[in-house]
Amino acid sequence: MPEFAAFVPTLEGSHWQQPLGKIVCVGRNYAEHAAELNNPIPAQPLLFIKPATSAVHIKQPLQLPQGQGDVHYETEIALLIGKPLCKVDDSTALNGVVGVGLALDLTLRDLQSELKKQGHPWERAKAWDGACPLTTFVPADRVTDWSALELVMRLNGKEKQRGKASQMLTPIATLISHISQTFTLLPGDVVITGTPAGVGRLTSGDHLELELTDLLKEQLTLA
Repeated sequence: MPEFAAFVPTLEGSHWQQPLGKIVCVGRNYAEHAAELNNPIPAQPLLFIKPATSAVHIKQPLQLPQGQGDVHYETEIALLIGKPLCKVDDSTALNGVVGVGLALDLTLRDLQSELKKQGHPWERAKAWDGACPLTTFVPADRVTDWSALELVMRLNGKEKQRGKASQMLTPIATLISHISQTFTLLPGDVVITGTPAGVGRLTSGDHLELELTDLLKEQLTLA
């Protein structure tokens, strides 16, 4: 049986040692992404959780699941929580964010579609080991304008996704506040904030480049 080691997020310039807790995910937070999958826009944020065991560092070799249909990428702005947040309001929500980075919400799309048809939860399609590669996080105090954050993802040299926080249906501070009304966020938790349009299939050997404004650049090649 393989030995399990707790995943510890990397916070640039810090000796952060808090193991990863839960990963709170937001579905359909960009209207164009909802439209590309023929999904209705939710009346309030659509939330689900990935366990800590789904996380890997984006520089770690990543092998896609085999025999389970298409694996899709969904690139998202990720927030590392540094202080407990419980039922906070919009004006104080960002005080609990210690780092910002990017995540890949990897999805077994064929399996997800089948689960949705049956009215079943999505976890089998979203929460498998390795389903949430995370970049290094940069300190949140380097963000001067949260609405101006912009992610870019290139696949094999071609831009596939570009999205600004200002395009989110629920802005970042409001999103954290909303989540904290139901789930207390604790140090080490991560919130991933939804993906813009342009999601698609991954195959072995693909090369991905990820950028977040002028804050970070990461890349990976799939095994």
